[in-house]
Amino acid sequence: MDNDLYRDITEHARSTPGWVHSLAEVGTEAGLLLLMAVAVGIWWRARRGGARGVALAALVPFTTAVAYAVSEVVKSLVEEVRPCRAVTGAAASLAPCPAPDDWSFPSNHATLAAALATGIAVTRRVMAWLVLPLAVLVAFSRVFLGVHYPHDVAVGLALGAAVALLGARVLVRRGTALVERARAGTGPWSVLVKG
Repeated sequence: MDNDLYRDITEHARSTPGWVHSLAEVGTEAGLLLLMAVAVGIWWRARRGGARGVALAALVPFTTAVAYAVSEVVKSLVEEVRPCRAVTGAAASLAPCPAPDDWSFPSNHATLAAALATGIAVTRRVMAWLVLPLAVLVAFSRVFLGVHYPHDVAVGLALGAAVALLGARVLVRRGTALVERARAGTGPWSVLVKG
């Protein structure tokens, strides 16, 4: 366990001004919403391009959902108690400590942020400079707020990125074929893939 690092981060967090606490708490959710909005924008723009780009953009929400599901399965298997409940001598968390049966490992926020950011970066590489640091910031905010251990967010980031990369690699060919078929037709799905 990385209790000492957790204590160091949460003690530092306690010493920061109140507006930093508020920014971290709001930023955790706002960061995910911003990543979702960027993913939608990437998909909207991709519709004007090739079928492969549309398929990659459409895979972002799918691989993100899969990453979330995997993280939930791991959480239920590991059942790691939140550090805000388990670490003695730590500063009180800045955010309310989740319920006792809301397990800590891995961080869902970190998993979602990494899956979204990685999917976006795979689809549109030029966006990597924006979305990848944002995912790391969202993940760090969970430790800063005191609701996760550092290893929870590190594994969440790795899990989300791995699922997004693997999903894009394994499914892009099939997704491209589906986009090409949808573009050739006039059904309701064609609206989603035509620019």
